Amino acid sequence: MAIQIASATLAAMLVAAWSSQAAERVFDFAKDKIDSPPAGFHSTVAGMGKPGDWRIIQDAAASQFAPLSPDAPNTARQLVLAQLARDPTDEHFPMLIYDEETYGDFTLTVRFKTVAGAVEQMAGIAFRIQDEKNFYVVRASSLGNTFRFYRVSKGERDNPIGPDMEIPKGTWHELSVECQGNRIRLRLDGKETMPELTDNSFSQGKIGFWTKSDSVSYFADLKLVYTPREPLAQAFVREALEKFPRVVGIRIYAPFGAQSTMQVIASNLAADLHKPAGQVEADCVAKNAIFYGKGTQDLTITLPLHDRNGEAVAAVRLVMRSFPGQTEVNAIARAKPIVDVLEAKVRALKDLTD
Repeated sequence: MAIQIASATLAAMLVAAWSSQAAERVFDFAKDKIDSPPAGFHSTVAGMGKPGDWRIIQDAAASQFAPLSPDAPNTARQLVLAQLARDPTDEHFPMLIYDEETYGDFTLTVRFKTVAGAVEQMAGIAFRIQDEKNFYVVRASSLGNTFRFYRVSKGERDNPIGPDMEIPKGTWHELSVECQGNRIRLRLDGKETMPELTDNSFSQGKIGFWTKSDSVSYFADLKLVYTPREPLAQAFVREALEKFPRVVGIRIYAPFGAQSTMQVIASNLAADLHKPAGQVEADCVAKNAIFYGKGTQDLTITLPLHDRNGEAVAAVRLVMRSFPGQTEVNAIARAKPIVDVLEAKVRALKDLTD
C-alpha cells in the first residue's frame, strides 16, 4: 500500500469543491426497536466464527442539565448500538454493514465506547466495503492502547498503520474518517494522529461498524457527509438528452426494491421515479420485444435492455420528436443505437442502480 503525505493546497481545493455539493445522513437509532438490530443493516463476519450480536440498547449518558438537587442523578439514557457477542476467536471480526447506500467521497464521524473484553477491547469502522474480504478499517484498542488503519484485500490483512496511544475503556471517544478520491484522513478525538494516507484499492463501497473477538463495544451518533453518487441509469438519461437533441424524454424501467417490482429507476423527470411499470414495459422485458407508438408531434419507442448474457433485464422508453415521413422502421433505427450505448456498460441488472 502506498502511503504519502498529500499537498495541503490540493487537499483544501478538493474539500472545498466536494463540500459545495455534499449531502448528509444522520443515524441516531431513535426510530429503531430496542434489543433489535437497526433497520437497513445486515450482520456478517470477516475472518472466522459467527456474526456478532448487534442490538440497540439504552446506555447511561451525562445529562446536559444541572440536577435539581444534590441527590438527583446527573445521568440520562440514550439509545446506542451495541455489539454484545463474546466470541474469543482471534481472527473474528463482527461487522454490521449499511445496505442502502454505497459511498465514494465522504466524511464520517461516530462516537464509540469500548465496554468489555478479555481477549480484545476494540471498536472500529469499516469503509469502502466490497465484501467481507475486501475493505478498509480503522479501529481503536483500549486493551492494546493502539489506533490502527489497515486494508483487507482478498481476505488478507496488510500491516497495520498508526500510533500507540491510550484509549480509555468505558469512555466515549469520537472517530472521524474522511475519504476524497484515493486520500484517507483519520482523526481520534479531534486529533489527526497519523499522516494522510493514499491507496487506490477501493474507490467506493459500503460502510459498517466493526469489532474484534470478544469485544463488547457501543456506537452512537453516526453522521455521514457525502457526495451523492449518480447511478449509471440516471447518468445515461442525462447524457442522452444532452447528446441527442431529438430525444425529449427517457424513462428506464427495471425490477427494484425488496419486492423487485418493475418501476421507473431513472427519468428526466424526478416525479417519475419509482412509478410502477405499465403493461408495455413489462411485456418489453418479459417478451424481449420492441414497442412503438406515434402521437401528433412525438413518437414513443420502448426497447429491451440486455445484460452481458443477452437477457432482457430492463426497458428503456424513449420519447422522440417526429418528422415528416417518419416510419416505425426508421424510428427504431434511430432509437436502437441510443440504447446500445447504455447496454454496452451493463453487465448485470445491478449495474444500473449501484
